[in-house]
Amino acid sequence: MAIKTSELNARLFGKADKRRATTAQEAQKAASEKATVIELSVAGEATVEFELVRVASADVVSRTSVFAENAREQSFLNELALSDILVTLKDRGQQYPAVGRWLEGNKIEVLDGSRRRMSCILANQDFLVYVAKGINSKHAKFLSDVANAHKPLSLFERGKEMQTMLDRGEVLDQKELAKVCQCSEALVSGALKAAALPLPLLQAYPSVGELGRPTIVKLHRLFFSLTDEEQAAFLAKLAESPVWQTVDAAGVSRITREVTLILEQWSDALKPKAAKPEAPSTELVKGRASYRRKGDSLAINLKKMSEEDASAILDFIQSRLA
Repeated sequence: MAIKTSELNARLFGKADKRRATTAQEAQKAASEKATVIELSVAGEATVEFELVRVASADVVSRTSVFAENAREQSFLNELALSDILVTLKDRGQQYPAVGRWLEGNKIEVLDGSRRRMSCILANQDFLVYVAKGINSKHAKFLSDVANAHKPLSLFERGKEMQTMLDRGEVLDQKELAKVCQCSEALVSGALKAAALPLPLLQAYPSVGELGRPTIVKLHRLFFSLTDEEQAAFLAKLAESPVWQTVDAAGVSRITREVTLILEQWSDALKPKAAKPEAPSTELVKGRASYRRKGDSLAINLKKMSEEDASAILDFIQSRLA
């Protein structure tokens, strides 16, 4: 379930004990005011000191990276998928700093704020991030997961998490997955289908988060109906350029529909065309005349025709059809 930005920051920066609401509000206020240093409780356990760091726009790519266990697929983050952030970022700058931890070489691993990070890269803006030392993997995962609750994950991203749970034996089947993830079995099925799709196929779309279950099911059927050779040719065509960038349309929804139509056309073109059966031939005069009828069309095959017979037949046809 999506949560508001205010609630998100309260959960990130506040005590896990919700009775201490004052602490959460103060932490949120400090973050919004971009305080230089904040001491925060992570997951209601260790208190950690976070220092506000401004990463120059030219250094964001080289100096920062995203937490490897972040469920959000970074290759999906483009200008259309991030349009909700980019508009505000360009007008008013980064509203809330991201959260990260220090790595060796004075580099920063972003735990919360991968969308803000990519938005700063695309907009050529400085990146604000609260950074701390001594954050263990458990706390890093907590910060990353809570942050992702603000902007719902795509079906592909949710499916990847679900598939991992199945692979690790944490759940037995899709029915148990639905209970653990508190969603319908239909959603679980759609998410797992999405996770089975190759990344280049999903990257053909402007915003993968906008792809609903019907589209995912259609893409799954489309791709896996191809042979291995056809799939390879399909992926090679996808590698030429992002399909959504070639569509002459405005708006994510319209571009998404156009991309789906293009992919369906590509798939159909790769499949061998089934030979249409010819209409049966009927012999009229053995060895000399036969005809084939299909709908309102008539094909006549004549053999051993003299000039006189041919002329008479042609004259008859002309007089009959003229």
